[in-house]
Amino acid sequence: MITDTAKRPSPLPRVGEVAYLEVVTVNATGAFLAWGQPKDLLLPFGEQRFRPDVGKRVLVMIYQDQQGRPVASQRLDRFIIDAAEGLAPGDEVALVVEDRTDLGVKAVVNHRYWGLLYHDDLPRAPRRGQRLVGYVKRVRDDGRLDLSLLPPGEAKLDVVGEAVLKALRESGGYLALADKSPAPEIKARLGVSKSAFKQAIGRLYKRRLIVIEEGGIRLVPSARRVE
Repeated sequence: MITDTAKRPSPLPRVGEVAYLEVVTVNATGAFLAWGQPKDLLLPFGEQRFRPDVGKRVLVMIYQDQQGRPVASQRLDRFIIDAAEGLAPGDEVALVVEDRTDLGVKAVVNHRYWGLLYHDDLPRAPRRGQRLVGYVKRVRDDGRLDLSLLPPGEAKLDVVGEAVLKALRESGGYLALADKSPAPEIKARLGVSKSAFKQAIGRLYKRRLIVIEEGGIRLVPSARRVE
């Protein structure tokens, strides 16, 4: 259920963006990062949160120094702010995973704002530096963003429905999941909430793509092929 933009061909990181880059050299000047350009990107000592090792990756903001040269900084809080502007619930956003917290996963939104993906909304924990497509779930009174990996409204149910159909086809046409299945079991198998699952299978049933049985759901023969 996680849509990972890292799996798609993507442009090289640019000034003003957060990127997860490999350390290729460490010397008296600082660390140097590979970023797809002929000249490696400098991560000065003063912009490091810890001393990185060659071969490791670091999450950095790429910015211009006073001389107009592109450099990197691990001190993301200098560039990323909490209170978002110009975003509303349902908006699609680009995410870069920063770190886990007690509540969920902290992510950089559109290379500008901090946001939070709650543990309950995640099918699995994303990796640090992973790039994802997400959606604004809620804008809090203080401007902070709650995020989701599923689109809002009917689009969300369509995404969940496609995941159900895919799981049915991969399991031979039957899933032992139904309305009374425990929520943790549904989430473990499909990565979605019980409520979203129930709504999605209701839509699939109305489209005559599945049969709902007491102990599970069954794909109708005409839906065994991908539409």
